[in-house]
Amino acid sequence: MRAGRLNWAMYSIARHVLFCFDAERAHDLTLASLEAAWRSGLNPLVAAKPKPLPVEVLGLQFENPVGLAAGLDKNGAHVDALAALGFGFIEVGTTTPRPQAGNPKPRMFRLPRHEAVINRLGFNNGGVDALVRNVERARYGGVLGINIGRNKDTPNERATGDYLHCLERVYPRASYVTVNISSPNTQGLRDLL
Repeated sequence: MRAGRLNWAMYSIARHVLFCFDAERAHDLTLASLEAAWRSGLNPLVAAKPKPLPVEVLGLQFENPVGLAAGLDKNGAHVDALAALGFGFIEVGTTTPRPQAGNPKPRMFRLPRHEAVINRLGFNNGGVDALVRNVERARYGGVLGINIGRNKDTPNERATGDYLHCLERVYPRASYVTVNISSPNTQGLRDLL
């Protein structure tokens, strides 16, 4: 019970501090803080690793059924720090063939009453080569998903090439690959299928 109260107090303080910043800046500060906690060995203060609850799905062995979806770590730069939180799998990305800035800011909006965030980031990322370098440096040995997409300025007739380029680059490093078709125009993927 005592640990629960301490965690709630820490969460309340962190939430108050993070809400002093816009949502995207708070996102970046959270990742930087998690990375600092992991590198300094203080991550047990952030979260205790759960007991294993193994699950097998489609031939993949997950340490537990709670995973981290793509979008938090778009460039795969914080895989080890996130793994230290005890996720049963981690999915990084969305990554695109070339770096792109994403949509104009502001592009993340809090809905505090609903405890939600609206995300209109637009696949902001450092490109697939940066993600691959980061993933290759990570020590994480669990299930790693990589989420791929197309560049915003890629014409429809060349969209398939964007997906294939990313797939070829990430395939050797991923436990599974997710194809993100949430871009406004997905005709290139429809042609591929």
